[in-house]
Amino acid sequence: SDREVVLKRIFDAPRRMVFEAMTKPELLKRWMGPRGWELVVSEIELRVGGKWRSVLRSPEGKEMGMSGVYREIEAPERIVSTETYDDYPGTETVNTILLDEASGKTTFTCTILYPSKEVRDLVVGSGMEHGAAECYDRLAEFLLQLEPRSMERGT
Repeated sequence: SDREVVLKRIFDAPRRMVFEAMTKPELLKRWMGPRGWELVVSEIELRVGGKWRSVLRSPEGKEMGMSGVYREIEAPERIVSTETYDDYPGTETVNTILLDEASGKTTFTCTILYPSKEVRDLVVGSGMEHGAAECYDRLAEFLLQLEPRSMERGT
């Protein structure tokens, strides 16, 4: 629709690994954010109605905070949550993440529903595509460094 953005990526890793990398704070801190950025706060209450909060810090020290609430969780294949950026109150999105596995690879699809076409267009115009691509590049690199058993230990 004119209020959505769909992000899609194939990761060379099983769905369970991708799900855990996206939902465990200690793992998120190892890849989340564009290159040069650091995830300095990662709080996750992974249950329906549970809250999450992340704060990214740029190389120049600027912080960008975001938070939301989980609406649906079907581990390891689906997460629906809200997302609001601290600097843009009133622009809550609904993010639906689907993880489909085939032959040991996972297709990640994230559909972001914005409150209006205008908000969607502003976000797309802000460079969101570049930042998201770098973030998912980092996730792909992180997943390639891991072995399936290391995810169980959180290393």
